[in-house]
Amino acid sequence: MPLIIICGIPCSGKTKRANELKRIMETYAPSEKDNNEAGKSSKKSSVESTEEPPKQQKKEVKLLKEKRVVHLLNDDSFGLDRIKTYSTIAEEKKARSMLMSSVERLLNKDTVVIADAMNYIKGFRYQLYCVAKSLRTPHCIVHAAVPIQKAREWHNNRKKEEKYDPDMFENLITRFEEPDSRNRWDSPLFTLLPEDNIEDFAQNIVDALILRKAPPPNLSTVSKKPQESNYLYKLDKITQSITNVIVEAQKNGQFGETKVPNCDKKLNVPSRSVTLSELRKLKRQFININKTFTSLSLNKVAELFTDYLNDNLS
Repeated sequence: MPLIIICGIPCSGKTKRANELKRIMETYAPSEKDNNEAGKSSKKSSVESTEEPPKQQKKEVKLLKEKRVVHLLNDDSFGLDRIKTYSTIAEEKKARSMLMSSVERLLNKDTVVIADAMNYIKGFRYQLYCVAKSLRTPHCIVHAAVPIQKAREWHNNRKKEEKYDPDMFENLITRFEEPDSRNRWDSPLFTLLPEDNIEDFAQNIVDALILRKAPPPNLSTVSKKPQESNYLYKLDKITQSITNVIVEAQKNGQFGETKVPNCDKKLNVPSRSVTLSELRKLKRQFININKTFTSLSLNKVAELFTDYLNDNLS
């Protein structure tokens, strides 16, 4: 069953949307249409929703005879203090790790999982997408979009003990990487504004998740046991050699398609400056994805890491 990834800045109404979606996914049946039509519908919705979300025509609702099993995962379900969670990098990583492991454990053909968190890092959304893909189940992104000034207003109206530190609040807003439906891990994308009625989007979301075929797993998301004892060492060495290509190309003022070691694919070096910290972060994310729930064949690492960099640096 599908994975729903909620994302948005602090105080954007994410948990409200998550609870609405839980009710909808528990009770709504998909429309009576074939998979191709559903795929077209969901694709249209995701493209349109990157702009101002359209006022969709409300469809006739069909209810299930028996409720689906839906797991709603958030800080409260993990017993975490939301304010403390984002106070330090260590606490934030701990919360993400708990969310990831719970998604891996609960997501299966019989259950729907809603990941209700900021999910503001696109690399983490990519990891969640890979989990869904490895389990051959569809996913979607629901972006609780809100003007920053409105989020500040809602934050100021909270009880004192529920408020973030002002600097932390602004920092979390700055760090939010908005979803882009052109990225496969951010599609299908449904963007909901505060004034939007969830019922106007509900049937399209259900159809996009239930009728749409799951993406086929690729080599980077199919679980395998490492064939070599020094697998992680070689994984690190290969990915480092490819990041070095970007560093050297930038030093020489080169950009565009560039050859990489042990790979027929070309690396697209962007014309903008790519920092060492950004490269280290992408390398670390790629290694973590494959260290935690997959293991690539080493002869495919260069090709897949090149694809990963091209996706994230474009």
